[in-house]
Amino acid sequence: MNLLQASLAGGAAFREPSQLLDGLTFEVASRPVPGVPYTLVALLAHLAVTTRASLDLASGRTQAWPEGLDVWPDPPVTEAAWRHLMDELTLELAEAQALGGDPSERARDVLTDLAAHNAYHWGQVALLRRVLGDWPGDGE
Repeated sequence: MNLLQASLAGGAAFREPSQLLDGLTFEVASRPVPGVPYTLVALLAHLAVTTRASLDLASGRTQAWPEGLDVWPDPPVTEAAWRHLMDELTLELAEAQALGGDPSERARDVLTDLAAHNAYHWGQVALLRRVLGDWPGDGE
């Protein structure tokens, strides 16, 4: 695993997203936090949509960022939609890590930007879980 892959999927300076999401339920993820303009569900929907658009760019499936893309889509409102979102995000993270193995120059640039973007938001996921009293971590 190279540094780009570790930055995308955890294992370098970052926790693995699977650790950050371990045991997270729809009920907890839907809970609002006073003073925070979004829930964990909304934050994870944002991560999924921006990761998908970035992967499409990195892989060459598209040549430009989708015009008019709603990067803060309405979050899932049912347990089934939540599970689907989590499955999508898991698959996207695996795809990002695979693309980071031997990326083209364009893919490397897009994936490096994605890694920085996602690191910011994964930190928010950890913080919100702590604030909600739902942190699976070991006290870190």
